[in-house]
Amino acid sequence: MDKRIENEIEHGKFLSENNAGEIWNWESPAGKVRWKRRVKMLTKHINANEKVLELGCGTGYFTQEIIQTKAQVVAIDISPDLLSIARKNITDSNVSFCEENAYKMTFDNDYFDSVIGSSVLHHLDIDKAIAEIHRVLKVGGVVAFTEPNMMNPQIALQKNIPWLKRKLGDSPDETAFFRWQIVRLLKKYNFREIKVIPFDFLHPAIPLKLVKTFSSIGNFCEKTPLVNEIAGSLYITAIK
Repeated sequence: MDKRIENEIEHGKFLSENNAGEIWNWESPAGKVRWKRRVKMLTKHINANEKVLELGCGTGYFTQEIIQTKAQVVAIDISPDLLSIARKNITDSNVSFCEENAYKMTFDNDYFDSVIGSSVLHHLDIDKAIAEIHRVLKVGGVVAFTEPNMMNPQIALQKNIPWLKRKLGDSPDETAFFRWQIVRLLKKYNFREIKVIPFDFLHPAIPLKLVKTFSSIGNFCEKTPLVNEIAGSLYITAIK
């Protein structure tokens, strides 16, 4: 088995035993605001009864939001430990959870209307993942992801200094992306209408009483050329 895959399976066990939501920074007041924004970004194109693949569903944090669209959702992850939590927490009829390798999925070609995910691609060999996403996506289908931005100073330090990665709960191989890097890769696999937009200056450690103020500052920064390049995340969309 691929060493990177082995590391992610082991990391899934660590997350399942140590409150994954807190490690992912979704549990703080600012984290919840950031999360709600991502939910809107990643589900706004989805229609009822479409076939949607969620890549890297983890404990089902995002899955529980996708199913509200009434789409038929297949949520996959490589970690049996995280999938066990997801299956226990989410039993809706329009979702199925599958243990799958994102590089070699068992689904037919041109099967899904959309492939989406929150903070998952940076755990993978991105070239292999995009190739397989392209295979299972229908012509005209949409991809939508939010991923960490390597241009952000904190992200760059966290993803490139091993002891800091361990301290902050990262897996050994996870990284972040430059905007141009994602654009080039999506073009390589003939995706069109590619958009990679830097966003999110709201740090998850911001206390509740300051969230509104810092959200306003962040919105201004996102609209400011050059400054917006160092935002914490990238919003990635494209069509096959």
